[in-house]
Amino acid sequence: MVAYRPTTSMLLVSLLLAPVCVLVCLPCGLAQAHGDGPVRYDGHQLWRITPQSQVELEAVDFLANKHNLSFWQYPSTLGRPVDVLVSPGSVNELISFFKRSFLKFEILQTDIQRLIDEQFADRPLPGAEFAYHKYHTLAEINEWMDLMVKNHGDLVSKREIGKSYEGRTIYILKITTGADKYHNGSASGKQAIFIEGGIHAREWISPATVVYMTNQLLKQYDSSSEVKQILDGIDWYILPVFNVDGYEYTWTTNRMWRKTRSRTRNPLCPGVDPNRNWDNNWCGAGSSRNPCSELYCGPKPFSEVEVEAVANFLQSGINFRGFIDFHSYSQLWMTPYGWTTDLPKDYSKQIAQAEQSVKALTAVFGTSYVYGTIASTLYVASGSSIDYVYDNLGVVYSTTVELRDQGQRGFILPDSEIIPSGEETFEGLKQYALYMLNN
Repeated sequence: MVAYRPTTSMLLVSLLLAPVCVLVCLPCGLAQAHGDGPVRYDGHQLWRITPQSQVELEAVDFLANKHNLSFWQYPSTLGRPVDVLVSPGSVNELISFFKRSFLKFEILQTDIQRLIDEQFADRPLPGAEFAYHKYHTLAEINEWMDLMVKNHGDLVSKREIGKSYEGRTIYILKITTGADKYHNGSASGKQAIFIEGGIHAREWISPATVVYMTNQLLKQYDSSSEVKQILDGIDWYILPVFNVDGYEYTWTTNRMWRKTRSRTRNPLCPGVDPNRNWDNNWCGAGSSRNPCSELYCGPKPFSEVEVEAVANFLQSGINFRGFIDFHSYSQLWMTPYGWTTDLPKDYSKQIAQAEQSVKALTAVFGTSYVYGTIASTLYVASGSSIDYVYDNLGVVYSTTVELRDQGQRGFILPDSEIIPSGEETFEGLKQYALYMLNN
């Protein structure tokens, strides 16, 4: 989120918004649970505002900074859509206000709960073969990791890298060919790539796509010359679900949960944004010190045990030259920096690589992706994994990918999109690895 200095237009914005603030502020930006059951989003709508002037941009930024709204796309620049979740009790009043205040305004979805119910319908039966075209719980993904080790024991191993706040184990897969290149904390010169999914709990397409691509790497080793090349030349470390507590919570209690599940100074607002908690320009622009914000940076860098565990592993002596953090949504292939619009010294290499991956990805189904730095293509975001890995660990090809779609379903992407997302992203991933090998 972009921070603005107060202006004359900002004063006008605050006056315009005063009558509606009481209508839109939800506790911690969330729908409320009924009794002890899961949080429901009956009648909640997804609205899109596209700011066309500084006054409009400051209006949505004011809402974002001053009130605990649940944004699906945060305010950034003129002409870039802002998506916000609107509760049923505020719909009528807000429609009048938004029509009066914004040139471009549309309702993308009228009942979020209906979309959620569709995702939970037709679940795989217990004991059934793993279905790559379905979303899976944390337990099912952990079982799938064991299956990969069983079926491809000559290539893949599973290891624990830490525990979550609630005591869940954080597992990664390592894919390597030939002799083990990592032993007792030391590493050979063989380069490595680290892939993580699910750092934000509600972004289910991220773990699903990572799982699909991992299977393809293993499945195609003996049949694809490109896959053989990138596995023989690179060790792969794959973390399908980073935010294990938050991801589990999206399955049991609140489908729209984003953060971790740690306690904060506000007992009504648990959790920290794990992609604002890294020790790189921590808690700067695009983050918040408010525990009720979905962008809460935490009380200090690495306050989240999950973030600390992954950071420690990344610093354990492995020769990481690649790092990809998969998110949703927006269809973006992004490079450092997130915390500033200034370009890093390796920008020319990074953007050349991004261009090749996007070209390969788009060639599969024609899916439109934009590439560039995080700050220029999405919004300013401080304390992120990508900036930490690039600046602090020297991983040149540090990348963030925002997967499908462009907002029509957003975080609640139907499972029919999983395989297409996996297929096209896998082509982009292969080009990413090949570029790294050749440069």
